[in-house]
Amino acid sequence: MEFEILGDATGGPKLRLDWQRFSYAGKFVMTNTGKGVFRTGDRESGAFDASIVAAVSFNEDRTDDRTAWLRYVTVREDRRGEGIGSRLCRRVSDGLLDSYGRVRIAVNNPFAYEALYKSGFGFTGATTGVAELVLERPHDRDPETYRSGLDRYRSRELSAAEQTFLDGRSRPPGER
Repeated sequence: MEFEILGDATGGPKLRLDWQRFSYAGKFVMTNTGKGVFRTGDRESGAFDASIVAAVSFNEDRTDDRTAWLRYVTVREDRRGEGIGSRLCRRVSDGLLDSYGRVRIAVNNPFAYEALYKSGFGFTGATTGVAELVLERPHDRDPETYRSGLDRYRSRELSAAEQTFLDGRSRPPGER
């Protein structure tokens, strides 16, 4: 897989992802966000969008010029569970940290929470939107802070898969 940044935090090209294979596919046709992708195949083949395996959009914070946000992360359905989304978020945020100093993302489920923790993000204690937990890099990755984020999910109505996932977790990944 090849990594590529398309545009920057002020804007980028449209990506026409297959809505049947990617969650949030419609969010990637916006041009007011940059995009980071993992792809296979030749960019010049004319099928660039079809070669995308994972994508994340990002933009500047409207009120803090030292912060960038990762917005939507999607992995092609047949590649989910391989850690691709986590690796993509790390690669994109590494680049954004050079320019902005801080990168944030809001997550609404425990699977994304753990994947982003693996990418170097930590829970800030804040929420935004409809019960989304705000994570950021760099961040003090204290195990108690990690647990406090998991506990926020435990207090919600969860799917069976989310409940099973949380039942097996009390310590951060790498400390189990």
